[in-house]
Amino acid sequence: MPAQLKAANVKSKQGSVAQSQSTKAPVKPAKAASKRKDDDDGTELGDGTEDWMQGKTLVKPPDQLDLTEAELKEEFTRILTANNPHAPQNIVRYSFKERAYKPISSVDQLAVHFVLEGNLLHLDSDEARRQRAKQGMAEEKAPVESSIAETDEEKPETPAGGEEPAEGEAEPEEGGAEERAESAEMKGGGREQKLTNQFNFSERASQTLNNPQRHRECQTEPPPRSNFSATANQWEIYDAYVQELQKQEKSKEKQKAPPSKKEEDRAKKKAVLAEAQSDDITKVAKVAKIIERMVNQNTFDDIAQDFKYFEDASDEFREQEGTLLPLWKFQYDKAKRLAVTALCWNQKYKDIFAVGLGSYDFTKQGHGMVLLYSLKNSTFPEHAFPTLSGVMCLDVHASLSHLVAVGFYDGCVAVYNLQEHPNPVYRSTAKSGKHTDPVWQVKWQKDDMDNNHIFFSVSSDGRVVSWTLVKNELVFTDVIKLSIEGAVTEEPEGLRLPTMACGTSFDFHKQIDYLFLVGTEEGKIHKCSKAYSSQFLETYSAHNMAVDCVRWNHFHPKVFISCSSDWTVKIWDHTISTPMFTFDLNSAVGDVAWSPYSSTVFAAVTADGKVHVFDLSVNKYEAICQQPVVAKKKTKLTHIEFNPVHPIVVVGDDRGYVISLKLSPNLRKKPKEKKGQEVPKGPEVEIAKMEKLLSLLRDPGNTS
Repeated sequence: MPAQLKAANVKSKQGSVAQSQSTKAPVKPAKAASKRKDDDDGTELGDGTEDWMQGKTLVKPPDQLDLTEAELKEEFTRILTANNPHAPQNIVRYSFKERAYKPISSVDQLAVHFVLEGNLLHLDSDEARRQRAKQGMAEEKAPVESSIAETDEEKPETPAGGEEPAEGEAEPEEGGAEERAESAEMKGGGREQKLTNQFNFSERASQTLNNPQRHRECQTEPPPRSNFSATANQWEIYDAYVQELQKQEKSKEKQKAPPSKKEEDRAKKKAVLAEAQSDDITKVAKVAKIIERMVNQNTFDDIAQDFKYFEDASDEFREQEGTLLPLWKFQYDKAKRLAVTALCWNQKYKDIFAVGLGSYDFTKQGHGMVLLYSLKNSTFPEHAFPTLSGVMCLDVHASLSHLVAVGFYDGCVAVYNLQEHPNPVYRSTAKSGKHTDPVWQVKWQKDDMDNNHIFFSVSSDGRVVSWTLVKNELVFTDVIKLSIEGAVTEEPEGLRLPTMACGTSFDFHKQIDYLFLVGTEEGKIHKCSKAYSSQFLETYSAHNMAVDCVRWNHFHPKVFISCSSDWTVKIWDHTISTPMFTFDLNSAVGDVAWSPYSSTVFAAVTADGKVHVFDLSVNKYEAICQQPVVAKKKTKLTHIEFNPVHPIVVVGDDRGYVISLKLSPNLRKKPKEKKGQEVPKGPEVEIAKMEKLLSLLRDPGNTS
């Protein structure tokens, strides 16, 4: 194209020179008039202007219009703007937020007239230089460019047939630079090389599949839509206000007048509709709970990662000791100034546990609360049930996890159904045999012959009571009355009555259904049977103060554990009247619990804020973990419970807080597997492990 333009310019110059030479003679006499005015604009022309105007002779086209002077002097104003005159101004889009069509204020004014995407590279561009350097063309760069420049200046490039391109045809551009470079290289004697374009993927050896681009509307399910059209003006708005005022006046008149039967029926129907609408709101509750758990999981992501994956690597350098990793801290603002009096895990949903809140200070008794927390949401409880009296104990049913039995400070027992309203569905009263003193422990038992649910309770009034859920009432039966052996009181009439013992805790045997243990305030533990209500099977002189907790071992049928405020924890064989192990923890022991994964591991909490974890198979004399878990020194730990599945424990204190802790690997050791040998697993292995320890302590005559 540049060569053609140059040729055309040369021809035009030659024609103008010829024309000036042919017309030079007759124009000379006009030189005498040195100054004259231009007819068009009225300006005076100086000397020598005619010589300059000779090469600028205007050639009138044959089809030019002949206009008068008035038409030539008429002005037409044109203003250029960036706005597209063809752009629509009335585009509307549907707004899902306002559920109506809204006009779009900003309209795209860009008008694209021509788009061409090419694959040519400029010779002087960085990409061309980079490709030539890669293919060894750096030395031939100068001659190739000079040859190309000479050919461009001298004449246009001719096609292969040797014919010059016609006037209307364009010079082929694609591949021109590359072909010239190749021809120059071939003339120089080099091997033919082709400049590849990095953006042309068809020339690559391997191709990748690019997914087609999709709009956002194609990636998600479209929201529900409804067609709506209406017009609104001032009169319609005015009429709507008038109708609303009339409705308000009619409602005031109806309130003054006595309601008729029809109106009562209408009110009932409206109430039913309102309830139905409120049920629709409950559908959002599940979604809101899921979103809340997702937010909490993101907020406490580091703790959640520790709970799931963290293993203390430093345990490898400790021979026997372990540690407790703090996880979440559960607290509820409405339960402040209340102590944690009970903890119980849900056996069906392993991440949920129940918390009973009351007070052990008998001079400051007031309200209580039952809370259900989930490990998936540590900021707020799943359920909260306020109570008029302080909660002293609770137990979640093993199979029916929505049933929770609760014992109160005022002697009442109640059953809550989490699937129904927050009030208890069953509650004992003075007429139905409630306790006269605080209820210290409740336990669910197997259903009776009629499939009625049963739970037991023990209280300071010396009664162990069986409660049966029959239809809409609680039916009680006294299983046994505790008494102090040998202690009698003399009445004025000379009658001698046995003094009642105060029950503080009890536990039922895991395998023998009728056998259970009862701990008393006097420090004794009674082994009882459901079949004998008048006497004890055996009595153990266990502690010097009240027995705070007594529990059977999960694996070994003969072993149970007890703790007391006299600073001691004792492990017993129920066939022997003396303890097998005694541990002094230097502070009042609030609670003790067996681990669900090992027959020799148990944990205890003390009043000085420490958690003690023992493994008898590792160390029979000292705890393998002794760690304070509360910040304030005056805080007392009250209860502890092992999770049935995860390696964590929850600990409650007297300030209403519940702390979850993860056990390090040394606290949950399992036998190491040797190469080629499988380590036996199951309850038999745990029974044998405990039996091996007991056999070392038993006398030969007492072995059974």
